[in-house]
Parts: sequence; C-alpha cells; structure tokens
Amino acid sequence: MAIIMDGKATSAKVRADLAQKTIEFKEKYGYAPGLAVIIVGEDPASQIYVRNKKKACEEVGYNSFEYALPEKTTEEELLKLIDELNSDKKVHGILVQSPTPRHIDEKKIQLAIRPEKDVDAFHPVNVGKIMIGDYDFVPCTPAGITELLDEYGIETCGKSCVVIGRSDIVGKPMAMLMLHKNCTVTVCHSRTPDVAKVTKEADIVISAVGKADFVKGDMIKEGAVVIDVGMNRNSQGKLCGDVVYDECEKKAAYITPVPGGVGPMTITMLMKNTLKSAQLFAEK
Repeated sequence: MAIIMDGKATSAKVRADLAQKTIEFKEKYGYAPGLAVIIVGEDPASQIYVRNKKKACEEVGYNSFEYALPEKTTEEELLKLIDELNSDKKVHGILVQSPTPRHIDEKKIQLAIRPEKDVDAFHPVNVGKIMIGDYDFVPCTPAGITELLDEYGIETCGKSCVVIGRSDIVGKPMAMLMLHKNCTVTVCHSRTPDVAKVTKEADIVISAVGKADFVKGDMIKEGAVVIDVGMNRNSQGKLCGDVVYDECEKKAAYITPVPGGVGPMTITMLMKNTLKSAQLFAEK
C-alpha cells in the first residue's frame, strides 16, 4: 500500500511559512507583496480560479489586485493594462488567467509581461533560465510537484523518471526540473509507440496527459512514485486524474490522490513565486 502524498497538508504548511515570511517582509520594507490577476470574459472555471487566488493572497497577507475585463476587451486594451502593471511598484506579480477570448493572442500577452513579474514563469526568458538551471520562478504545477517530492523525502538522484505529456506548462518544465534533480528523464507523448514499456521501468512516473484512467496498474513497477497531474471527468462524471488510483496505489511506494494531491500545491507555488518577485524588487 502506497504512502499518500497529501497536497492539502503540504500546501497548508507552505502557506503558513509564507505568511510568516510576509510579516517579516512587511516589517523590513513597509509594504506587502502584490499580485495582479487579470481575467477577460466570463469563463466559469476561470472565475473560480481567480477567486481561489484572491483567497490565497488574503491567507498569506499579500495585496491582491483583480481586473475583471469584459469579453469584448481588445488585445490592445489588455496590453495597455499590462504595461501599466509592469510599471506599478505595488505589483510584483502579473497573471493573465487562461484561456483568453479567441481574438487575443496569448503568446503576445505572455511576452508583454516583464520577466521579473512573470510569476507563472511562461515568458521565454524564464523558460530559458529553467533550461540552464539558473531560474527565479518555475511554472506553478511543476514547482508544486518538486515541493511534494522534497516534503516526502523522495530520493531523485540517479533515479529514472518518466514524464507523460510535453506541454509548455507542465510536461517540458517538469522534465527539466527532474533533470536538475539528477534524474534520468524520459518524456512520453502522443507519438510514443508503447508508453507502458517505458513507464514499467521508471522509479518516478509523472502523468500530465489529461486523459482519465490513462496510467493503469500494470504500467508501473512495484515501489514506484506516481504523481498524477490530471484533472479529468470519467464516464460517470466523477472527478479523477490520469491514474487508475485503486490499481496503482497497491503497487506504488508513494502516490498523489486526485483531488487533494498536486492541485492544492499549484496556487501555493504562485504565492511563493510572488514573494520571491517582491524580494527581488526590494533588493534592487
């Protein structure tokens, strides 16, 4: 039976630490870190995420700046707001909630945010820094996963790690972080002919493919660490991950549940990135 990697408990621990560090930051510099979140349109899921980010800011003591823009907001208007926030000394992190309406080029928006305020770590400058291992920010989901691995004392040096999925947000940066943690990393994706053949040999399996019940028990070896990034609905409409939990939990040494595993860590890492940004600005 696997040890369950509790993302809720780990997230609460990290947030408590951030709250204390924020008190110390405010005592030293006289102001709180500030996070600006921009949402364009009325996407219900995005609205929930924005509310959760605002709640997290309150919990750790940050200033939260929310900009809810109508669906018809032009790309030029959004870029103008970002430019203003780039220059605002009260704002240390800028996040544009995805997805944006179709008429807005998300790549152009990513480029418009100053790398020093890019707490999502999507800007090419920050992506490049991750590549060479000299980074200030890491995308929040991969950062949350490494935090969980550290919290549970999981040895990575010399271990084999398979990352399933090659997205810019999770798969690619996750692979680089595991390389920096001295793993031998393999990335599987939609063109990999036999994913199971690869995962069966892995000490650590990180699935970020976005397909319900993709990783089955016969795809992992005894004693593996299984990290489930997926957030899906199965045929019964029940929330689930990429991993068939009941099967893999019997074989794995450690496993993350869905919900309650990687998910709670993501916004917490956004808070951690924001404090880091504020510290960098304060030290200039």
